[in-house]
Amino acid sequence: MKENVEKIKTKNLIQEGRITYSDLSIPANPFFSKKYKITGKPDYIVKQNKYFIPVELKTGNHNEPQKNHIFQIAAYCQLLEENYRRFVPYGILVYNNKVQYKIPFDPLIRFELESTIKKMKYSIKTGKIIMNHSDFRRCKACSMRAYCNNKIL
Repeated sequence: MKENVEKIKTKNLIQEGRITYSDLSIPANPFFSKKYKITGKPDYIVKQNKYFIPVELKTGNHNEPQKNHIFQIAAYCQLLEENYRRFVPYGILVYNNKVQYKIPFDPLIRFELESTIKKMKYSIKTGKIIMNHSDFRRCKACSMRAYCNNKIL
């Protein structure tokens, strides 16, 4: 098992720390936020010193972290802080097992995350969904699709 973990860490650019959670090979239990009423499952959680760090693996050729991926990591940081009752300083995005980005969970991203969650809840409550893309693949997989009047068919 230890050899398997080391291979996973090397393959996914997770250099330091101990993997304490994985949702890739066997589905893991989701985390839940009582404060924001959100749930999620990072691909990995790595314990580095006293911190729990969420790691999310993504595909696609991106020269920089995508905004939706940054918010996903921020949501995982929030979930881990609430569930482990410990400060989470950052999360990690890994694209195509080649490029790794450290996403700080700083006051600005915390504010933007809270604001985005409030907007999403308002949209669901009022039924006013504002589509922010024109990509069929994103539309098909969108968590707001059931509430959206502008679906791309």
